[in-house]
Formats: sequence, structure tokens, C-alpha cells
Amino acid sequence: MTRVLHAEWTKLRTVGGPVGLLIGAIVLTVALGWLAASAAGCPPGGCVIDAAKTSLTGVLLGQAVVAVLAVVVVAGEYGDGTIRATLTAVPRRGAVLAAKAVTLTGPVLLAGLVAVAGSLAVGRAVLPGRGFALDLTDAATLRAGAGSVLYLALVALLALGVATVVRNAAGGIGIVLGMLYLFPVLTEVVTDPRWERRLRQIAPSTAGQAVQTTLGVDTLPIGPWQGLGVLALWAAGALLAGWLVLRLRDA
Repeated sequence: MTRVLHAEWTKLRTVGGPVGLLIGAIVLTVALGWLAASAAGCPPGGCVIDAAKTSLTGVLLGQAVVAVLAVVVVAGEYGDGTIRATLTAVPRRGAVLAAKAVTLTGPVLLAGLVAVAGSLAVGRAVLPGRGFALDLTDAATLRAGAGSVLYLALVALLALGVATVVRNAAGGIGIVLGMLYLFPVLTEVVTDPRWERRLRQIAPSTAGQAVQTTLGVDTLPIGPWQGLGVLALWAAGALLAGWLVLRLRDA
């Protein structure tokens, strides 16, 4: 397994695309967080905002870049045919998928940590000027930050599983982005409160992003860590489907 991990890590770090996408995810996440914090405001009567969640708004954009990276890791090999060489060298196809998951998750966690830390630092610097405070030592804020890093890693694993099933970059990206952004739109157009609540509880993105909430947690359709668990189940299901397809279908 060590050799498989080394081979996958060598492929990931020697190709320019993944590195650029990770840097892009960091920059876009922090930039959108800065814009959200800079735009925070209240009507004359005053209001309360979730400072941590506002600062982490950029995760909504960073997740798309992470998803594209994960899809490219698999679909790129199918596109140029190098997957045949990979599976010939490593007949245990489950080991190949596991190695890809491990070597992808590590850099995404690191990039996510930098992006989230940068977003919270920007929020801490900008929000007081808008009349709001962000306490970086608060337990709920720390949970929102740590949960956001894990959220990005789980999105990457979800996309990796989907890409292993469809084996096509355009198709994989379309499916994953649809899963991440279509469900939130559906929750806004559904008129039945019960169905809206259920959608927020089972959708990978809306459930997973509950971990960012620090105010009004008791009113959420699903708890912060439970919501992240829902996303983890989606990622596990996608990886299981990918493993089955990888085993049963020819390269």
C-alpha cells in the first residue's frame, strides 16, 4: 500500500493543475469571505449576524474548486488512458481508490485549514469596523472553523467517488456541482415547510454547512455535527459506488 500511496502522491504533486486549483480554492475562499464581512450591515434598528458564518461565506465558492480538483484526479486518468497503466501496475483496484482518497484528502485538508484560518482572520479584522465582533477563541467559532475544513475534505471525497463512477470530467463536475448547489435552490422554492426541513436535513451541502452556524443552533433543521455526518454519508456512498464500478467495469 505504501508504494501505491507514493505513486498517487507523485502523480498529484507533479501535475500543475491540482496545485493551481488548491491555491485558487484558498484565494477565492478568503476573498469571498472578505467581501461578505465588508458588506455586513444592519438597518437603523440594529440586528445580529452570525459573525463566524459570515466570515466563512467563501467556503461556498471554495467547495466548487475542491470538487473540480477531485474530479480531475480521477477523470484525467480516464481521459488520457493512463488509468490502464495504473490498474495494470496495481491490480487491487480498491487500493488504487483508497490511495487516491488519502493523497487527495491530505492537501485539501491543508488548503482548507489555510483558507478557513485566513477567512476567520479577515473577519476578525473587518467585522469590528462594521459594528460586529468575532471571537476567535469562542468554542462555537472554533467548531465552525474546524467543521468547515472537514466539510471541504468531505466534498472532495464525494466528488472523487462520483468521478470514479462517471469517468468523465465534464459529467462528474456537473453532477457534483448540481448536488452542492441545486439542493439549496430547491429548499428556497419548496413551499411546504415539512419538505423544506427534510431537504435541509438530507441535502449534502445544506446539511453539511450547518456546522458553520454559531447562533440559533437550536432552531436548525439538523445539528452542526449531525449535518456534517450527513455529508460524510454522502461521501461514503459515492466512494462505495466508485469502488464497485472500479471493480466490476473494465478500464
